[in-house]
Amino acid sequence: MEKCKQVIACEVDHRLVAELQKRVQNNPMQSKLKIIIGDVLRKDLPFFDVCVANLPYQISSPFVFKLLLHRPFFRCAILMFQREFAQRLVAKPGDKLYCRLSVNTQLLARVDIIMKVGKNNFRPPPKVESSVIRLEPINPPPAINYKEWDGMLRICFLRKNKTLSNLFHQTSVMEMLRHNYEVHCSMKNNDGDG
Repeated sequence: MEKCKQVIACEVDHRLVAELQKRVQNNPMQSKLKIIIGDVLRKDLPFFDVCVANLPYQISSPFVFKLLLHRPFFRCAILMFQREFAQRLVAKPGDKLYCRLSVNTQLLARVDIIMKVGKNNFRPPPKVESSVIRLEPINPPPAINYKEWDGMLRICFLRKNKTLSNLFHQTSVMEMLRHNYEVHCSMKNNDGDG
């Protein structure tokens, strides 16, 4: 805390909040600490430059996207995740773990695994291995409607072993694409036939 302007901690557990407050009480660093009490997924994040987090693994995916869609941009995030999740973030096309998460994360950020953390580094040891990743948002972000892009990716990764051609021949998918096209055309004052 000595080297930073301010530390913003977000914690849902009131016992840990009390412990943190106790540790900085009557310390010159106390004025640098701001604690947000509650679920990080439900709180509005303030401006920050660097994020360092060790989260409950079950909120990994929603937290990554909350960070990536956060504005104004932050410089980087150092995050610890379950190893398989971290590998999905950095997976490349053709990798077994390549998925919608991989595509979206790499569209919006540069992501690298910077170290592995074995389960024996924890007490009690968890059942899974962990990895620490570095996430740097791409600024400016791609000029896309993220919600529409993610909807298309959901279709693409719906049935992993099907080809995209087969997916796009499904009636429900074609109806959705036609509807989206018609909405797009109506917004541009176009009749949709051109």
